[in-house]
Amino acid sequence: MMCRPPIRLKHRIARLAAVAALSSGLASAAWAAPQPSTHSTTTYHKVQIDGVGVYYREAGPKDAPTIILLHGFPTSSRQYEALIPLLATRYHIIAPDYPGFGQSDAPDPSLFPYTFDHLATVMDDLLVRLKIDRYSLYIHDYGAPVGFRLMLAHPERLHALITQNGNAYHEGLGKKWPGIARFWADPKAHPEIVDTFLSFETTMQRHIAGSGHPQRYDPQAWLDEYAHLSKPGQRAIQSALLYDYRTNVAAYPQWQAWLRDHQPPILVVWGANDPSFIAAGGAAFRMDVPDAEIHLLDAGHFALDEKTDDIAGLILDFMARHPD
Repeated sequence: MMCRPPIRLKHRIARLAAVAALSSGLASAAWAAPQPSTHSTTTYHKVQIDGVGVYYREAGPKDAPTIILLHGFPTSSRQYEALIPLLATRYHIIAPDYPGFGQSDAPDPSLFPYTFDHLATVMDDLLVRLKIDRYSLYIHDYGAPVGFRLMLAHPERLHALITQNGNAYHEGLGKKWPGIARFWADPKAHPEIVDTFLSFETTMQRHIAGSGHPQRYDPQAWLDEYAHLSKPGQRAIQSALLYDYRTNVAAYPQWQAWLRDHQPPILVVWGANDPSFIAAGGAAFRMDVPDAEIHLLDAGHFALDEKTDDIAGLILDFMARHPD
């Protein structure tokens, strides 16, 4: 004969069932309706720009000054995951993924020319769509050529420039660049340059090479980047951009002239141990903007991973001293 549970146990079971039902209902409601967010909550969006899905992260009060975070190669806006909430308590943050990167669409190169001119145009169109006509720029790696094109096209929109290993000087080019220059001269004769550029070892070394703090890097970063670079179509996309990078080096004198003419507030937070964009590239900004604030940090190419709090603190202090 089956024993019935005591009365108290039956009441307890009933209460637990009610709580579970209520929790389930609340969870459903949470997905059904947008919830209020704090300023540091990041939201995730994707919009169509000229037929291409462009993904971006957003955080912070929309009526605050805007900082645009432009990512490097071969990562995405994900590289700013830790920085965004540290800045979003005071600033409106937009961090997009370029076409071909991260969560943005990666159209075939036969349909979408992968040049830095084109990437900058898409970013410009995104900012117009978002009705952002005044901003500061944080540029890293590929973010530099995208950002400088935005600055030259719309000088009135720039409030301040923050560069973290975002190069604009021949002095900043490390030892690998003569090999890449051979690829620029004859791409078909040097497929090994692309092989190395997209390899797992190089992808990992972009993070940890020169770093005295490898424990501060999450290996998942380069695992995810390499998985992205291994997707169908990525070799053609990244080869096209690597080839087009020659236009950036050729444009350095033009970018430098723009800096001399406009003298924007500049904060340099440079990983001094970066073998790709070496410390001299960070120091060089003072040649054209004598008031540039320069910090050469004990960090590598992805200095933000090693010096998150330091860089966030320097940005907040710098921006507070240069109110828009």
